[in-house]
Amino acid sequence: MRIISGQHKGRRITAPKNLPVRPTTDLSKESLFNVLNNHFNLHELKVLDLFSGTGNISYEFASRGAGPIISVDGDFGCVNFIKKTAKELDLDITALKSDVIKFLEKHKASYDLVFADPPYEFTLEKFESIVQLVFANNILDPEGMLVVEHSKYTDLKHLDNYSFQKNYGGSVFSFFEFQTEEEIETISSGEEE
Repeated sequence: MRIISGQHKGRRITAPKNLPVRPTTDLSKESLFNVLNNHFNLHELKVLDLFSGTGNISYEFASRGAGPIISVDGDFGCVNFIKKTAKELDLDITALKSDVIKFLEKHKASYDLVFADPPYEFTLEKFESIVQLVFANNILDPEGMLVVEHSKYTDLKHLDNYSFQKNYGGSVFSFFEFQTEEEIETISSGEEE
């Protein structure tokens, strides 16, 4: 895996082969950050990275000046690898070992950006619960954005606060934002772009 931009641009990070992960490809990651750069100044952006795996997305945010970043994963190996890498590169990342759903049910802080990359084989109900918990528990700031990475076989457009999606090969990023009354009326009347 490679950091694409920022302070550590071009830096290669090699994760242990035994981690249970499916890292976001460089092409998808670059496309995602092009979208995010149009919505946010990433500097000092508070980020929550769910199902963080190797920390690929967290490192990219931190390299571009975002922070603090909280990375949550259920695997000890992943969490330890993120802690080690963040320390080596002096990145503002805190890695936590937790079941993501339980974390979202109890967590009280809010973030400018929440990124979730659950296993692609998750049921639709599990994807839905992630989105619903982020909004119901005020984990997202009012001006913030939730991004969920999923396969092209999962459709999240029916969920509240859905904004738009971007497809990159077999991967899809669905973007969610708090909707104003005007935006809700536009979407429900079928005038969405």
